[in-house]
Amino acid sequence: MLHLHKEWSVSFAGCGFMGIYYVGAVSCVLERFPALLRDASAVCGASAGALMAAVVTLGLPLERCCADLMRVAQRARSRRLGPLHPAFDLLREVRDSLRLRLPEDAHVRASGRLCVSLTRVSDGKNVLVSEFGSREELVQALVCSCFVPLYCGVIPPTYRGVHYVDGAISDNLPRCHRSNTVTFSPYAGENDVCPRPRSLWFHQVRFSNVSIQLNSENLYRVTSTFFPPEPEAIAGICQSGYLDALRFLQEHGLISSDGPGSTVAGAACCERATRGEAEQRGTEHAWLNPQVIAQLPANVQKG
Repeated sequence: MLHLHKEWSVSFAGCGFMGIYYVGAVSCVLERFPALLRDASAVCGASAGALMAAVVTLGLPLERCCADLMRVAQRARSRRLGPLHPAFDLLREVRDSLRLRLPEDAHVRASGRLCVSLTRVSDGKNVLVSEFGSREELVQALVCSCFVPLYCGVIPPTYRGVHYVDGAISDNLPRCHRSNTVTFSPYAGENDVCPRPRSLWFHQVRFSNVSIQLNSENLYRVTSTFFPPEPEAIAGICQSGYLDALRFLQEHGLISSDGPGSTVAGAACCERATRGEAEQRGTEHAWLNPQVIAQLPANVQKG
């Protein structure tokens, strides 16, 4: 049970392209009960979860985060081998996006509150970093946390001159064992905000502290972690995150369970626009089919 009269943390599990789930979940929390994220003493994450933790810590616009994720997924899908194609550089996509989106004082605002999970190459130990001397140092830490060996390349990136790889390898849900930590994961399991299983098969495994039930739905989610599905499916994952976060807030009495909030659809800024009209307006989701846009939470539809 979450106790808001005590200090609490939030933690986001690493999940690759399934990170769009967090866009929906976070948009719900910010809309319905923003104090859960705003007043958390620490915001932790590994890999894609670390990216969302940075978004939350710095208060970056969710609609831009959503657009960036979906554009990268589109670029990956455009290749015959998907993200494994030699011409597709996922790490460069992440680095370029961070350098574009992070404000100049990002390292100052993130230090002491944002906790990024890293795996040190030399000994395989987990390192949780929360102090950043510069904006570029923050970018380096986030890039290191996202580096999946072989999938992202051969030579690991560095943070403060030391080689690190994906934090999910050694601790995929930082601080999850501490009391009063709200855990987010796009995989059905024993996490606070996560999908509910549709089957009655209750066997589960734990991967680097993340509980994952063994069922067909999670098999699809794990596959989608590395190989992004169609845009319509990605939008559905985002919507699922919104509804799962809504259920968590209601079950913990943080919002009324009988008030509005059973739907996520709202008037999209480009819902009825053609692709050309949307591009002229500079909409973040201009490249998407308007029907796909309509599936996104209302507060991430606007550009």
